Amino acid sequence: QVQLVESGGGSVQAGGSLKLSCATSGYIDNRCEMSWYRQAPGKERELVSTIKNDGTTRYADSVKGRFTITQDNALNTVYLQMNSLKNDDTAVYYCAASRREVGAWWRCSAQPDYWGQGTQVTVSS
Repeated sequence: QVQLVESGGGSVQAGGSLKLSCATSGYIDNRCEMSWYRQAPGKERELVSTIKNDGTTRYADSVKGRFTITQDNALNTVYLQMNSLKNDDTAVYYCAASRREVGAWWRCSAQPDYWGQGTQVTVSS
């Protein structure tokens, strides 16, 4: 059974840094990419960053230049280094895993197949 477990959340002052980790247990067949999402109070969940198996990364405009996603395949762990944190970064951060799309192996599934339980990040002034 696949489990994604996030850690590293907490409270930090604006301008500070946090590093989130997402450890994967269990085997994800045809894994395509790992992602970080976040959901702020009263808002919809949004995609923050993704990293494909080949290391290709993508970021939301709101975090470009401040956040960095990396992965350690040997440890089955994905990280999100968050620098220059702002109040607007306050949210629950979720790790997610996507498999290759059925019938279109070159694409990742449109929605993640597995989710972690989330970790709270609170940024205060």
